[in-house]
Amino acid sequence: MTNSQIHADDARKLSWKSFGPGLLMASAAIGGSHLISSTQAGALYGWQLAIMIVLANLFKYPFYRFATEYAYSTGNSLVAGYAEKSRAYLWVFFVLCIVTGIISTGAVALLCAVILGYMLPFELSTLTLSAIVMAAAWLILIAGHYKALDGITKWIIASLTVATIAAVFVAAGKPAVAAPDFIEASPWNLAALGFIIALMGWMPAPLEFSAITSVWTSKKIRTDHTSRFQGMVDFNVGYLTSAILALFFLALGVFVQYGSGQEIAMQGGAYVGQLIDMYTNTIGDWARPLVLVIAFLCMFGTVITCADGYGRTNAESLSLIKTQTTEQAERFVMPWTTFTIIGGYILIAFFLGQMATLLKFAMISAFVTAPIFAYLNYSLVKSRGALTPFMKVYAICGIAFLTGFTVLFLLQFFGMIG
Repeated sequence: MTNSQIHADDARKLSWKSFGPGLLMASAAIGGSHLISSTQAGALYGWQLAIMIVLANLFKYPFYRFATEYAYSTGNSLVAGYAEKSRAYLWVFFVLCIVTGIISTGAVALLCAVILGYMLPFELSTLTLSAIVMAAAWLILIAGHYKALDGITKWIIASLTVATIAAVFVAAGKPAVAAPDFIEASPWNLAALGFIIALMGWMPAPLEFSAITSVWTSKKIRTDHTSRFQGMVDFNVGYLTSAILALFFLALGVFVQYGSGQEIAMQGGAYVGQLIDMYTNTIGDWARPLVLVIAFLCMFGTVITCADGYGRTNAESLSLIKTQTTEQAERFVMPWTTFTIIGGYILIAFFLGQMATLLKFAMISAFVTAPIFAYLNYSLVKSRGALTPFMKVYAICGIAFLTGFTVLFLLQFFGMIG
Protein backbone atom coordinates (compact mmCIF):
# COMPACT_ATOMS: atom_id res chain seq x y z
CA MET A 1 0.00 0.00 0.00
CA THR A 2 1.41 3.43 -0.99
CA ASN A 3 1.74 6.38 1.40
CA SER A 4 -1.07 8.22 -0.40
CA GLN A 5 -3.38 5.21 0.03
CA ILE A 6 -2.47 4.98 3.73
CA HIS A 7 -3.19 8.70 4.21
CA ALA A 8 -6.49 8.40 2.35
CA ASP A 9 -7.49 5.49 4.58
CA ASP A 10 -6.47 7.44 7.71
CA ALA A 11 -8.41 10.48 6.50
CA ARG A 12 -11.57 8.36 6.17
CA LYS A 13 -11.07 7.24 9.77
CA LEU A 14 -10.82 10.78 11.10
CA SER A 15 -13.54 11.46 13.67
CA TRP A 16 -14.24 13.65 16.71
CA LYS A 17 -12.53 10.95 18.77
CA SER A 18 -9.32 11.30 16.74
CA PHE A 19 -8.75 14.74 18.19
CA GLY A 20 -7.15 15.17 21.60
CA PRO A 21 -3.65 16.44 22.39
CA GLY A 22 -3.78 19.17 19.72
CA LEU A 23 -7.01 20.57 21.12
CA LEU A 24 -5.70 20.17 24.66
CA MET A 25 -2.77 22.36 23.69
CA ALA A 26 -5.19 24.88 22.14
CA SER A 27 -7.24 24.89 25.35
CA ALA A 28 -4.11 25.60 27.38
CA ALA A 29 -3.14 28.34 24.91
CA ILE A 30 -6.46 30.20 24.82
CA GLY A 31 -6.07 31.57 28.30
CA GLY A 32 -4.18 34.61 29.49
CA SER A 33 -2.41 35.23 26.19
CA HIS A 34 -5.63 35.28 24.16
CA LEU A 35 -8.36 36.47 26.50
CA ILE A 36 -6.20 39.17 28.09
CA SER A 37 -2.97 40.05 26.24
CA SER A 38 -4.18 39.73 22.64
CA THR A 39 -7.29 41.80 23.33
CA GLN A 40 -5.28 44.40 25.24
CA ALA A 41 -2.83 44.56 22.34
CA GLY A 42 -5.67 45.42 19.95
CA ALA A 43 -7.19 47.93 22.37
CA LEU A 44 -3.85 49.71 22.94
CA TYR A 45 -2.12 49.52 19.57
CA GLY A 46 -4.72 48.55 16.98
CA TRP A 47 -3.43 46.13 14.34
CA GLN A 48 0.24 46.99 14.88
CA LEU A 49 1.07 43.96 17.07
CA ALA A 50 -0.63 41.46 14.79
CA ILE A 51 2.79 40.85 13.24
CA MET A 52 4.26 39.87 16.63
CA ILE A 53 1.43 37.40 17.25
CA VAL A 54 2.01 35.86 13.80
CA LEU A 55 5.80 35.69 14.31
CA ALA A 56 5.51 34.12 17.79
CA ASN A 57 3.20 31.41 16.43
CA LEU A 58 5.33 30.95 13.33
CA PHE A 59 8.67 30.57 15.11
CA LYS A 60 7.37 28.32 17.91
CA TYR A 61 5.62 25.99 15.46
CA PRO A 62 8.57 23.67 14.64
CA PHE A 63 9.25 22.93 18.31
CA TYR A 64 5.63 21.94 18.91
CA ARG A 65 5.61 19.92 15.72
CA PHE A 66 8.75 18.06 16.84
CA ALA A 67 6.86 16.94 19.95
CA THR A 68 4.06 15.26 18.01
CA GLU A 69 6.37 13.79 15.37
CA TYR A 70 8.68 12.38 18.04
CA ALA A 71 5.79 10.72 19.88
CA TYR A 72 4.57 8.99 16.70
CA SER A 73 8.07 8.03 15.60
CA THR A 74 9.09 6.46 18.91
CA GLY A 75 5.91 5.91 20.92
CA ASN A 76 7.52 7.97 23.69
CA SER A 77 7.28 11.56 24.83
CA LEU A 78 9.98 14.20 24.49
CA VAL A 79 10.64 13.76 28.22
CA ALA A 80 11.78 10.18 27.57
CA GLY A 81 13.86 11.54 24.69
CA TYR A 82 15.57 14.05 26.95
CA ALA A 83 16.42 11.25 29.38
CA GLU A 84 17.77 9.08 26.58
CA LYS A 85 19.94 11.89 25.22
CA SER A 86 21.32 13.08 28.57
CA ARG A 87 20.32 13.05 32.23
CA ALA A 88 21.46 16.68 32.33
CA TYR A 89 18.79 17.52 29.72
CA LEU A 90 16.20 15.71 31.81
CA TRP A 91 17.18 17.51 35.02
CA VAL A 92 17.15 20.93 33.34
CA PHE A 93 13.69 20.23 31.94
CA PHE A 94 12.40 18.77 35.23
CA VAL A 95 13.47 21.75 37.36
CA LEU A 96 12.18 24.32 34.87
CA CYS A 97 8.90 22.44 34.52
CA ILE A 98 8.30 22.37 38.29
CA VAL A 99 8.79 26.14 38.55
CA THR A 100 6.89 27.13 35.41
CA GLY A 101 4.09 24.67 36.23
CA ILE A 102 3.35 26.32 39.57
CA ILE A 103 3.57 29.83 38.10
CA SER A 104 1.39 29.09 35.05
CA THR A 105 -1.24 27.09 36.94
CA GLY A 106 -1.49 29.72 39.66
CA ALA A 107 -1.78 32.57 37.16
CA VAL A 108 -4.54 31.00 35.05
CA ALA A 109 -6.43 29.82 38.15
CA LEU A 110 -6.42 33.36 39.49
CA LEU A 111 -7.87 34.68 36.22
CA CYS A 112 -10.47 31.92 36.27
CA ALA A 113 -11.40 32.84 39.84
CA VAL A 114 -11.97 36.47 38.85
CA ILE A 115 -14.32 35.39 36.04
CA LEU A 116 -16.16 33.09 38.46
CA GLY A 117 -16.63 36.09 40.75
CA TYR A 118 -18.47 37.93 37.95
CA MET A 119 -20.75 34.91 37.48
CA LEU A 120 -21.90 34.42 41.06
CA PRO A 121 -24.85 36.40 42.47
CA PHE A 122 -23.06 36.77 45.81
CA GLU A 123 -19.59 37.99 46.74
CA LEU A 124 -16.69 35.77 47.75
CA SER A 125 -13.04 36.64 48.30
CA THR A 126 -10.62 36.02 45.44
CA LEU A 127 -8.73 33.54 47.61
CA THR A 128 -11.93 31.56 48.24
CA LEU A 129 -12.86 31.63 44.55
CA SER A 130 -9.37 30.44 43.67
CA ALA A 131 -9.72 27.56 46.12
CA ILE A 132 -13.04 26.57 44.50
CA VAL A 133 -11.48 26.63 41.01
CA MET A 134 -8.44 24.61 42.12
CA ALA A 135 -10.51 22.07 44.05
CA ALA A 136 -12.95 21.57 41.14
CA ALA A 137 -10.08 21.03 38.69
CA TRP A 138 -8.44 18.55 41.06
CA LEU A 139 -11.69 16.58 41.55
CA ILE A 140 -12.33 16.34 37.79
CA LEU A 141 -8.82 15.03 37.22
CA ILE A 142 -9.09 12.60 40.14
CA ALA A 143 -12.45 11.28 38.90
CA GLY A 144 -11.84 11.14 35.16
CA HIS A 145 -8.12 11.50 34.55
CA TYR A 146 -7.10 11.93 30.90
CA LYS A 147 -10.41 10.75 29.43
CA ALA A 148 -12.37 13.49 31.22
CA LEU A 149 -9.84 16.08 30.12
CA ASP A 150 -9.91 14.81 26.53
CA GLY A 151 -13.70 14.93 26.39
CA ILE A 152 -14.51 18.29 27.99
CA THR A 153 -11.81 20.25 26.15
CA LYS A 154 -13.26 19.65 22.68
CA TRP A 155 -16.59 21.25 23.61
CA ILE A 156 -14.94 24.19 25.36
CA ILE A 157 -12.83 24.99 22.30
CA ALA A 158 -15.80 24.64 19.93
CA SER A 159 -18.02 26.92 22.05
CA LEU A 160 -15.36 29.59 22.53
CA THR A 161 -14.44 29.61 18.83
CA VAL A 162 -18.04 30.16 17.71
CA ALA A 163 -18.69 32.88 20.32
CA THR A 164 -15.47 34.77 19.59
CA ILE A 165 -15.85 34.72 15.79
CA ALA A 166 -19.48 35.85 16.13
CA ALA A 167 -18.49 38.71 18.44
CA VAL A 168 -15.75 39.91 16.06
CA PHE A 169 -18.01 39.90 13.00
CA VAL A 170 -20.74 41.79 14.87
CA ALA A 171 -18.19 44.30 16.18
CA ALA A 172 -16.66 44.75 12.71
CA GLY A 173 -20.09 45.65 11.35
CA LYS A 174 -20.59 48.49 13.82
CA PRO A 175 -19.27 52.00 13.06
CA ALA A 176 -16.07 52.86 14.93
CA VAL A 177 -16.32 55.70 17.43
CA ALA A 178 -12.98 57.46 17.80
CA ALA A 179 -12.29 60.00 20.53
CA PRO A 180 -11.67 63.47 19.06
CA ASP A 181 -8.30 63.80 20.81
CA PHE A 182 -7.14 60.23 20.06
CA ILE A 183 -3.42 59.89 19.28
CA GLU A 184 -2.20 56.54 17.96
CA ALA A 185 0.39 54.95 20.29
CA SER A 186 3.40 53.12 18.89
CA PRO A 187 4.59 49.81 20.38
CA TRP A 188 7.94 50.05 18.56
CA ASN A 189 9.99 51.36 21.46
CA LEU A 190 11.75 49.87 24.47
CA ALA A 191 9.03 51.09 26.83
CA ALA A 192 6.59 48.63 25.22
CA LEU A 193 9.08 45.73 25.10
CA GLY A 194 7.87 44.17 28.36
CA PHE A 195 4.29 44.08 27.05
CA ILE A 196 5.40 42.53 23.74
CA ILE A 197 7.50 39.87 25.51
CA ALA A 198 4.55 39.03 27.79
CA LEU A 199 2.26 38.83 24.75
CA MET A 200 4.61 36.40 22.98
CA GLY A 201 5.48 34.40 26.12
CA TRP A 202 2.17 32.53 26.18
CA MET A 203 1.65 32.72 22.42
CA PRO A 204 0.34 30.20 21.64
CA ALA A 205 1.41 28.66 24.99
CA PRO A 206 4.59 28.36 27.09
CA LEU A 207 7.06 26.37 25.01
CA GLU A 208 7.44 23.64 27.64
CA PHE A 209 3.90 22.70 26.59
CA SER A 210 5.50 21.07 23.55
CA ALA A 211 6.84 18.36 25.87
CA ILE A 212 3.51 18.21 27.68
CA THR A 213 1.75 17.78 24.32
CA SER A 214 4.06 14.87 23.53
CA VAL A 215 3.15 13.24 26.87
CA TRP A 216 -0.55 13.55 26.01
CA THR A 217 0.14 12.28 22.49
CA SER A 218 1.98 9.17 23.66
CA LYS A 219 -0.96 8.53 26.02
CA LYS A 220 -3.42 8.98 23.13
CA ILE A 221 -1.44 6.55 20.96
CA ARG A 222 -1.61 3.89 23.68
CA THR A 223 -5.30 4.38 24.54
CA ASP A 224 -6.93 5.17 21.16
CA HIS A 225 -4.29 3.80 18.73
CA THR A 226 -4.38 6.89 16.53
CA SER A 227 -2.15 6.96 13.45
CA ARG A 228 0.60 9.46 12.70
CA PHE A 229 -1.58 11.11 10.04
CA GLN A 230 -4.47 11.51 12.50
CA GLY A 231 -2.10 12.84 15.15
CA MET A 232 -0.60 15.45 12.83
CA VAL A 233 -4.08 16.57 11.72
CA ASP A 234 -5.07 16.93 15.38
CA PHE A 235 -1.90 18.90 16.15
CA ASN A 236 -2.19 21.22 13.15
CA VAL A 237 -5.90 21.89 13.72
CA GLY A 238 -5.26 22.70 17.38
CA TYR A 239 -2.25 24.91 16.64
CA LEU A 240 -3.94 26.74 13.77
CA THR A 241 -7.13 27.26 15.82
CA SER A 242 -5.12 28.82 18.62
CA ALA A 243 -3.14 31.07 16.24
CA ILE A 244 -6.23 32.29 14.37
CA LEU A 245 -8.21 32.92 17.56
CA ALA A 246 -5.34 35.05 18.88
CA LEU A 247 -5.87 37.36 15.89
CA PHE A 248 -9.64 37.34 16.45
CA PHE A 249 -9.14 38.43 20.07
CA LEU A 250 -6.80 41.16 18.82
CA ALA A 251 -9.51 42.21 16.36
CA LEU A 252 -12.07 42.37 19.16
CA GLY A 253 -9.86 44.82 21.03
CA VAL A 254 -9.39 46.88 17.84
CA PHE A 255 -13.07 47.06 16.91
CA VAL A 256 -14.47 47.69 20.39
CA GLN A 257 -11.87 49.68 22.35
CA TYR A 258 -9.12 51.04 20.11
CA GLY A 259 -9.37 54.81 19.72
CA SER A 260 -12.52 55.03 21.84
CA GLY A 261 -10.87 57.06 24.58
CA GLN A 262 -11.72 54.40 27.15
CA GLU A 263 -8.87 53.81 29.57
CA ILE A 264 -7.54 50.27 29.10
CA ALA A 265 -7.21 48.37 32.37
CA MET A 266 -3.80 46.71 32.41
CA GLN A 267 -4.43 44.54 35.47
CA GLY A 268 -5.77 41.17 34.37
CA GLY A 269 -8.58 41.09 36.92
CA ALA A 270 -9.83 44.57 36.06
CA TYR A 271 -9.56 43.86 32.35
CA VAL A 272 -11.78 40.79 32.65
CA GLY A 273 -14.71 43.14 33.31
CA GLN A 274 -13.88 45.17 30.21
CA LEU A 275 -13.54 41.96 28.20
CA ILE A 276 -17.00 40.76 29.23
CA ASP A 277 -18.41 44.18 28.36
CA MET A 278 -16.81 43.90 24.89
CA TYR A 279 -18.80 40.76 24.15
CA THR A 280 -22.07 42.07 25.57
CA ASN A 281 -21.73 45.46 23.85
CA THR A 282 -21.29 43.76 20.48
CA ILE A 283 -23.60 40.76 20.77
CA GLY A 284 -26.13 42.23 23.21
CA ASP A 285 -26.87 42.26 26.94
CA TRP A 286 -28.80 39.03 26.59
CA ALA A 287 -25.51 37.27 25.85
CA ARG A 288 -23.77 38.31 29.10
CA PRO A 289 -24.54 35.07 31.01
CA LEU A 290 -23.53 32.98 27.99
CA VAL A 291 -20.30 34.93 27.52
CA LEU A 292 -19.44 34.60 31.21
CA VAL A 293 -19.97 30.84 31.06
CA ILE A 294 -17.85 30.50 27.92
CA ALA A 295 -15.05 32.71 29.29
CA PHE A 296 -15.10 30.73 32.52
CA LEU A 297 -15.01 27.41 30.69
CA CYS A 298 -12.12 28.68 28.58
CA MET A 299 -10.04 29.61 31.62
CA PHE A 300 -11.19 26.56 33.59
CA GLY A 301 -10.14 24.36 30.68
CA THR A 302 -6.74 26.05 30.84
CA VAL A 303 -6.49 25.37 34.58
CA ILE A 304 -7.31 21.69 34.06
CA THR A 305 -4.89 21.24 31.16
CA CYS A 306 -2.09 23.02 33.05
CA ALA A 307 -2.63 20.96 36.21
CA ASP A 308 -2.84 17.67 34.32
CA GLY A 309 -0.12 18.53 31.81
CA TYR A 310 2.50 19.68 34.29
CA GLY A 311 1.54 16.95 36.77
CA ARG A 312 1.74 14.21 34.13
CA THR A 313 5.01 15.54 32.72
CA ASN A 314 6.69 15.91 36.11
CA ALA A 315 5.53 12.39 36.99
CA GLU A 316 7.17 11.01 33.85
CA SER A 317 10.35 12.99 34.58
CA LEU A 318 10.55 11.63 38.14
CA SER A 319 9.96 8.06 36.97
CA LEU A 320 12.78 8.40 34.45
CA ILE A 321 15.10 9.88 37.08
CA LYS A 322 14.36 7.09 39.57
CA THR A 323 14.09 4.04 37.32
CA GLN A 324 15.31 5.13 33.84
CA THR A 325 11.88 4.04 32.56
CA THR A 326 8.37 5.52 32.48
CA GLU A 327 6.83 2.46 34.16
CA GLN A 328 6.14 4.29 37.44
CA ALA A 329 4.90 7.49 35.78
CA GLU A 330 1.20 6.73 36.14
CA ARG A 331 1.41 6.24 39.90
CA PHE A 332 3.16 9.61 40.25
CA VAL A 333 0.60 11.55 38.17
CA MET A 334 -1.91 12.42 40.90
CA PRO A 335 0.71 13.33 43.54
CA TRP A 336 2.39 15.67 41.07
CA THR A 337 -0.94 17.09 39.86
CA THR A 338 -1.87 17.75 43.49
CA PHE A 339 1.53 19.34 44.13
CA THR A 340 1.10 21.64 41.09
CA ILE A 341 -2.39 22.73 42.21
CA ILE A 342 -1.36 23.34 45.83
CA GLY A 343 1.79 25.15 44.72
CA GLY A 344 -0.26 27.34 42.39
CA TYR A 345 -2.70 28.15 45.18
CA ILE A 346 0.11 29.11 47.57
CA LEU A 347 1.48 31.38 44.86
CA ILE A 348 -1.94 33.03 44.53
CA ALA A 349 -2.03 33.61 48.29
CA PHE A 350 1.35 35.35 48.15
CA PHE A 351 0.48 37.43 45.08
CA LEU A 352 -3.11 38.25 46.05
CA GLY A 353 -3.72 41.85 45.08
CA GLN A 354 -0.87 41.70 42.57
CA MET A 355 -2.58 39.76 39.83
CA ALA A 356 -1.12 41.86 37.02
CA THR A 357 2.37 41.26 38.41
CA LEU A 358 1.84 37.51 38.67
CA LEU A 359 0.35 37.20 35.19
CA LYS A 360 3.03 39.33 33.56
CA PHE A 361 5.77 37.46 35.43
CA ALA A 362 4.33 34.12 34.26
CA MET A 363 4.22 35.26 30.63
CA ILE A 364 7.67 36.86 30.64
CA SER A 365 9.29 33.87 32.38
CA ALA A 366 7.69 31.63 29.73
CA PHE A 367 9.35 33.64 26.97
CA VAL A 368 12.73 33.90 28.70
CA THR A 369 12.89 30.10 29.14
CA ALA A 370 11.57 29.43 25.61
CA PRO A 371 15.02 29.35 23.91
CA ILE A 372 16.09 26.61 26.36
CA PHE A 373 13.09 24.40 25.56
CA ALA A 374 13.43 25.18 21.85
CA TYR A 375 17.07 24.06 21.85
CA LEU A 376 16.23 20.89 23.84
CA ASN A 377 13.62 19.89 21.25
CA TYR A 378 15.79 20.81 18.28
CA SER A 379 18.89 18.99 19.51
CA LEU A 380 16.89 15.88 20.38
CA VAL A 381 15.23 15.57 16.98
CA LYS A 382 18.43 16.59 15.16
CA SER A 383 20.42 13.86 16.94
CA ARG A 384 17.99 11.29 15.52
CA GLY A 385 18.63 12.52 11.98
CA ALA A 386 14.92 13.23 11.59
CA LEU A 387 15.17 16.79 10.26
CA THR A 388 14.81 17.83 6.63
CA PRO A 389 17.11 20.68 5.51
CA PHE A 390 14.10 23.03 5.49
CA MET A 391 13.02 22.13 9.05
CA LYS A 392 16.60 22.48 10.26
CA VAL A 393 16.84 26.05 8.91
CA TYR A 394 13.31 26.80 10.16
CA ALA A 395 14.17 25.61 13.67
CA ILE A 396 17.45 27.57 13.76
CA CYS A 397 15.56 30.71 12.72
CA GLY A 398 13.06 30.04 15.51
CA ILE A 399 15.81 29.67 18.11
CA ALA A 400 17.45 32.87 16.83
CA PHE A 401 14.15 34.77 17.04
CA LEU A 402 13.39 33.60 20.60
CA THR A 403 16.96 34.15 21.78
CA GLY A 404 17.23 37.58 20.20
CA PHE A 405 14.14 38.96 21.90
CA THR A 406 15.11 37.31 25.20
CA VAL A 407 18.55 38.93 25.15
CA LEU A 408 17.03 42.30 24.22
CA PHE A 409 14.57 42.06 27.12
CA LEU A 410 17.23 40.98 29.64
CA LEU A 411 19.51 43.85 28.57
CA GLN A 412 16.68 46.28 29.17
CA PHE A 413 15.64 44.60 32.44
CA PHE A 414 19.11 44.92 33.90
CA GLY A 415 19.40 48.53 32.74
CA MET A 416 22.08 47.90 30.13
CA ILE A 417 20.06 49.62 27.40
CA GLY A 418 17.68 52.56 27.69
